[in-house]
Amino acid sequence: GWGDLGVFGEPSKETPNLDQMASEGMLFLDFYTANPLCSPSRAALLTGRLPVRNGFYTTNAHARNAYTPQDIVGGIPDSELLLPELLKKAGYTNKIIGKWHLGHRPQFHPMKHGFDEWFGSPNCHFGPFDNRALPNIPVYRDWEMIGRYYEDFKIDLKTGEANLTQIYLQEALDFISKQQASQQPFFLYWAIDATHAPVYASKHFLGTSQRGLYGDAVREIDDSIGKILKHLQKLGISENTFVFFTSDNGAALISAPKQGGSNGRFLCGKQTTFEGGMREPAIAWWPGHIPAGGVSHQLGNVMDLFTTSLSLAGLQPPSDRQIDGIDLLPAILQGKLIDRPIFYYRGNEMMAVRVGLYKAHYWTWSNSWEEYSKGVDFCPGQNVSGVTTHTQEEHTTLPLLFHLGRDPGEKYPLSFASDEYQRAMEQISVVVQQHKATMVPGEPQLNVCDKAVMNWSPPGCEKLGKCLKQPKSDPKKCFWPH
Repeated sequence: GWGDLGVFGEPSKETPNLDQMASEGMLFLDFYTANPLCSPSRAALLTGRLPVRNGFYTTNAHARNAYTPQDIVGGIPDSELLLPELLKKAGYTNKIIGKWHLGHRPQFHPMKHGFDEWFGSPNCHFGPFDNRALPNIPVYRDWEMIGRYYEDFKIDLKTGEANLTQIYLQEALDFISKQQASQQPFFLYWAIDATHAPVYASKHFLGTSQRGLYGDAVREIDDSIGKILKHLQKLGISENTFVFFTSDNGAALISAPKQGGSNGRFLCGKQTTFEGGMREPAIAWWPGHIPAGGVSHQLGNVMDLFTTSLSLAGLQPPSDRQIDGIDLLPAILQGKLIDRPIFYYRGNEMMAVRVGLYKAHYWTWSNSWEEYSKGVDFCPGQNVSGVTTHTQEEHTTLPLLFHLGRDPGEKYPLSFASDEYQRAMEQISVVVQQHKATMVPGEPQLNVCDKAVMNWSPPGCEKLGKCLKQPKSDPKKCFWPH
């Protein structure tokens, strides 16, 4: 979450490496994800396109968040062009370490979409499962699984101990060393997931944080990032390597206080289109190119990393499709501010839009009364009357408008009758009309679930004796309560 970093004011100051990365590079204060949930935002990062365009959404119910659990039938479509596929044209070697989450069936494998190497998992580290009703999640090396979470890759749910972040760190250091030795340009997507509940940390970090197990996980990630940056410097390639740190969604307050992070003073968290759900910590680092200690108010989005990376590699983004990401290099290298809106989507609905310092909500919804009554709360302790609603509230005729400079916590909607409201909405309405007029949604990938497509027998299971019996196919409409 935005509030988890010392540089953003986290009181325990337990992210010294990320704080130093910011002091040596550029801190983005207004950086967003493309969706308040993990898999759609990752699809957006790698395609440069909103999830509603690349298919990572559902039409099963209005404005529902949907992700890629084990029984999802869909995944990243072949028609989408991913960043690693395009970087290959400039001779890059591409590796993903950690969570993929863009579909786990063979056709969605990351190495079929431009990555040359993979060490990690197609899903989150949920479990342990009994391997009869649900299979444990596989861990892959390249094309084949090498084990499963909880069986071969231990996660102790009682103590929170797991060595995964250390394994992911070593994979990163080895990959960087190998590419440097062969003078090979590389793209590394280091997608660790230790702060996703169930939270874990390695033995060395357990019990070291003032923030409990979640803080232990943050400290280990911070330490790992420090080691990766030092490794680049030691190899003498830091001035040739652009590094960007961010998150896939706001901290999950549903897991708080023990397993959830902080979104600072922003409203709500993961799953919502309030600032706490979609504004992310973001740091750009490139010694010798990015002036140290820079702070940018450029409105940024994870989709910009697609376009910016192509620009760095001397490539143009594809011209045969709508690309939502912009090239951030003028903002990063010259301190320019590029005028652009931020669209806040939840499933198939544009919930809000930000233009300059104004944010207009066209729909508000935290979570349903039914879920809320079961203890599911995405905005604990943050009830803002008429804003954090438990029914989907439409505001398309009179959007709720906030000035995020004066009111970053979205607590005080501007008066509909004020001149300021009228002026701001005139400007925003034009942006929204243009956006909606050109919106061509992709084929929704997150509508159909089927237990038969779960991780029963992933590639490589025969060699390990870890193939499981697959049930009969029984496709059903996925149910997304959020």
